[in-house]
Amino acid sequence: MAAVTRLLSGSRCLLARSRSGISAVLRTAGGCPGAGAARLFSSDEKIKVKFVNRDGDAIIAEGKVGESLLDLVVEKNLDIDGFGACEGTLACSTCHLIFEDHIFQQLEPITDEEMDMLDLAYGLTDTSRLGCQICLRPFMDGMTVRVPESVADVRQAVDMGKNS
Repeated sequence: MAAVTRLLSGSRCLLARSRSGISAVLRTAGGCPGAGAARLFSSDEKIKVKFVNRDGDAIIAEGKVGESLLDLVVEKNLDIDGFGACEGTLACSTCHLIFEDHIFQQLEPITDEEMDMLDLAYGLTDTSRLGCQICLRPFMDGMTVRVPESVADVRQAVDMGKNS
């Protein structure tokens, strides 16, 4: 059907290109609602996300469907200190984000590996997830995510809070 051209950093999103050259995002079945077959989304659609940083400032960025929130922060060079230190390998919790309840309810189920990292995160809430594990989808357009006031990089056991 389609040849996979790249794996988006650390996430379960695959960018695929068909013979006709049309790009799409395949989401592997393990984390999809209605698991079974991979889900296909257009990768040309733009999704606007508002990040509320540790200092309360809003940063608005636009990414493509299928990009992880970590990819969006890195590719747009957003000013979020310490974000994504492990580059999406599920070895830290520095991309910890807090989602709006209505968005959180629609996210794919959390994996055991993500839950293990979140257990070590500062400021954990009922709507916390790791940005490296959340890929942009059309229903997320216009969402707001909050960056916790402090972050723990479990690889270094260093607190990189507001003053870092």
